[in-house]
Amino acid sequence: MFLHLGENTVIPRREIIAIIDVKARKSPITEEFIDIAKDEGFIKDITLDGKAKSFVITTNNIYLSPISCITLKKRTKTSLKHID
Repeated sequence: MFLHLGENTVIPRREIIAIIDVKARKSPITEEFIDIAKDEGFIKDITLDGKAKSFVITTNNIYLSPISCITLKKRTKTSLKHID
């Protein structure tokens, strides 16, 4: 199954490690993690206006998504119901 992250970006669900609210970035540890990932080229900003609501950590990249983490979580649960 796949998860739509917004702005024509779809990823395989099996690659998702975490879906985190962008407000968590206020934590010094999270901020440092994101800064290092940005410096190393792992950040993919898929927002059109630069206003991310969540970030999705996958096995290959970190996506800044315009969709809230609550909505993304609901989408993963919805897609699970379709395969039951």
